[in-house]
Amino acid sequence: MALLEIKDLTLRFGGLCAVNALSLEIEDGSIRSLIGPNGAGKTCVFNCLTGFYKPSDGEMLFQGQSLVNKKPHYITFLGMARTFQNLRLFKEMTVLENVMSGMHCRTNAAFFTTVLRTKSQKAEEKHIREVSEECLDFVGILDKKNHMARNLPYGDQRRVEWARALATQPKLLLLDEPAAGLNKDEKSKLIELMHRIRDDRKITIFLIEHDMGLVMKVSEKIFVIDYGVKIAEGTAKEVRDNPKVVEAYLGKEEEEESA
Repeated sequence: MALLEIKDLTLRFGGLCAVNALSLEIEDGSIRSLIGPNGAGKTCVFNCLTGFYKPSDGEMLFQGQSLVNKKPHYITFLGMARTFQNLRLFKEMTVLENVMSGMHCRTNAAFFTTVLRTKSQKAEEKHIREVSEECLDFVGILDKKNHMARNLPYGDQRRVEWARALATQPKLLLLDEPAAGLNKDEKSKLIELMHRIRDDRKITIFLIEHDMGLVMKVSEKIFVIDYGVKIAEGTAKEVRDNPKVVEAYLGKEEEEESA
């Protein structure tokens, strides 16, 4: 059974069909990418998977359980974490506090135990801190745990977001344009980090990305959509050599670079 299975997923906004009968599978332990031109419907797919949008039709199964009509916090609890194209950090909180917030879905303390500072609540808070610090160490910025998030350079703010996603203890990590705004060295480290997340933490990765060099290096399989319709899937070479992909996406990219 696939870790994630999407069957005929369709999303309409009035007369606009943003995602049209999309079907794909994400195998456990894999790294998969979803690519396509701007406006192709990529982020709409992620928004459906994580409960931000309600699909017009189709099915989404995560570990065999339907995600349709599930709330975002419950989907996170099930084991699906997500980062966003635009950073969504709490800028007035420390780096550590941002990551600790990601463990909210794994906490058990009730209101009164928190107010009364019971022994069980203190033990849980200690555990949350330890896990969060371990996640920061994993992404390479533990030394900045007490810095205000707003004061970090952009690349490190991205790492805070990745650490917070890891703190939810996911089985599947959705990355929406994780390389956006990163320099060449940071992108190389991102590729290394994604492999470590998959290999060391046994977390499956599904990403949206416009940097084709990164996509080709990190992805074992690539799905291509255009106007919400899947037009190709396969290995990096198969996708790169597919005439439909060249015409719909890669060709447009080359034209923009030469303009």
